Amino acid sequence: MVLDGKVPEGPIEQKWDRHRSRLKLINPANKRKYRILVVGSGLAGASAAASLAELGYAVDCFFFQDSPRRAHSIAAQGGINAAKNYPNDGDSIWRLFHDTVKGGDYRAREANVYRLAQVSNAIIDQCVAQGVPFAREYGGTLENRSFGGAQVSRTFYARGQTGQQLLLGAYSALLRQVAAGRVRLHRRCEMLDLVVVEGRARGIVTRDLITGKFERHAGDAVVLGTGGYGNVFYLSTNAKGCNVTAIWRAYRRGAFFANPCFTQIHPTCIPVTGDHQSKLTLMSESLRNDGRVWVPKRKGDTRPPNRIPEEERDYFLERRYPAFGNLVPRDVASRAAKAVCDEGRGVGPGGLGVYLDFADALERLGRPVIEERYGNLFDMYKKITAEDPYGTPMRIYPASHYTMGGLWVDYNLMSNLPGLFVIGEANFSDHGANRLGASALMQGLADGYFVLPYTIGDYLATAGKSGIDTDHAEFVAAEEQVRGRIARLLGIRGERSPDSFHKQLGRLLWNECGMSRNEAGLRRALEEIPRIRDEFWRNLRVPGTADTLNQTLEKASRVADFLEFAELMVRDALHREESCGGHFREEHQTEDGEAKRDDERFAYVAAWEFRGDGAAPELHKEPLRFDHVKPEQRSYK
Repeated sequence: MVLDGKVPEGPIEQKWDRHRSRLKLINPANKRKYRILVVGSGLAGASAAASLAELGYAVDCFFFQDSPRRAHSIAAQGGINAAKNYPNDGDSIWRLFHDTVKGGDYRAREANVYRLAQVSNAIIDQCVAQGVPFAREYGGTLENRSFGGAQVSRTFYARGQTGQQLLLGAYSALLRQVAAGRVRLHRRCEMLDLVVVEGRARGIVTRDLITGKFERHAGDAVVLGTGGYGNVFYLSTNAKGCNVTAIWRAYRRGAFFANPCFTQIHPTCIPVTGDHQSKLTLMSESLRNDGRVWVPKRKGDTRPPNRIPEEERDYFLERRYPAFGNLVPRDVASRAAKAVCDEGRGVGPGGLGVYLDFADALERLGRPVIEERYGNLFDMYKKITAEDPYGTPMRIYPASHYTMGGLWVDYNLMSNLPGLFVIGEANFSDHGANRLGASALMQGLADGYFVLPYTIGDYLATAGKSGIDTDHAEFVAAEEQVRGRIARLLGIRGERSPDSFHKQLGRLLWNECGMSRNEAGLRRALEEIPRIRDEFWRNLRVPGTADTLNQTLEKASRVADFLEFAELMVRDALHREESCGGHFREEHQTEDGEAKRDDERFAYVAAWEFRGDGAAPELHKEPLRFDHVKPEQRSYK
């Protein structure tokens, strides 16, 4: 099947304005008759739920934390992009569009990316109106800093807590609608299945994580804003609760999964220290504005960094990419760091680290300025490592951070399943094979505040009220399947914990489908994943019962989905015989070690359809056209 993204006709600068002016509308008095189920309360989910309720729809918002404020969006540090051009340094909507398409290595849908750039400025206005405390210049205007893959300063920030402040803004908008009676919050409630009736998404089945109660919820549309699947690697910068379950359940119900092998490795994370770790900690990309990345020139040099003279240091990003220096895109910086460590020039335990040094910036700007910009990040680093980055360079190494793949959606953010909308990191639409820094927050809020509220109305006006309640046979069957799966997990009574299987899977994927990949390694992974999965279902041990708080059961359910999803991710990486963005196939690289695309064979979105347990998924393609940003070999030199 050749997929149709339903991109409107006309000049790219006018597509969105023309399209939304032609969408069907619902009378304000009739909107309250429609119920929309929003799963997830991060930036995408909270902004969508608040905006839809503001329009008058009846909204249910589901999240497995105790408060929307604990969604993983809170962990974003560095900033949010917008094309305001406040520094007057040459930025524009077109340049943000161009940088994002190029940064994604020409594997994103042009029209979606242009719309993202187009609404970016409205996001800043919205957040300022909500009281988000963005950093400001001395004169009171909003301040900007630079992020990777751009030669302008377009990133708005609130020290190293931008995600937290943006989430509090969305949370305040959401709670206003809760108080107005237009949003019902379902706390500590996890979606475990999607209900499809006559080909349309009509509801979900959930489990209360405190009482264990299973519930059915019917709606006229379902919106998934549940984030990405970076925790498939076990060690990642994601919160431990982040998972693939919601979008994987939707995939098994017929939604296409697009580009699952497009995963992002972030170059600036605190290195792994041992097998005891359950997650990793991000150090914001913003640090590369003033920090310089280097390693010793000599292999095996174990001297303390302050005793290595300047002439014996290799500032390898500045050397290899003089035009962008330390602010190259994340995939480029990560591979460069891995390369010097593979040469034996890495620093710290095991040689898996590079230095991020602020000595020059401290001398040039002074400590008060650095503290003002990055103080909370420096404090976080010191608490974790017991090293003071004001006096000695930070040690960083790449780690799993974000996922560009997700459920396939059209221009209206609706999946191939009518009535199922997917927003934020849970969809595939905007970032291609590599996301630029500070663009995740931009996409989540663009989808929730400024795109979905228009497009979902068009669907509801066309489809009408569902008229289906939770007593329908499909709801009953879905709940029975969920109950059966939970009972099966509890009934295995084996010897291994869910974490032990997750760690085993993560190590396999990191080695064979992580920063670099090759055919032999991917085939090994495809052989090994079913073995791990088979042992999981034979030797898992989940103590306790399902009718109370049981975090081991929660983990087991999520790991079971990771064990299925991992096979699709590896299959996608094996089929894509090119290198692009975060997908680096060692067989396909330029002479100087950069990613080498194959536009003739792979300029498409790979959307996979579930064909049943034990059957190979079916590949569908959406061809990608580039009428405005012509594909070329990416260069940041």
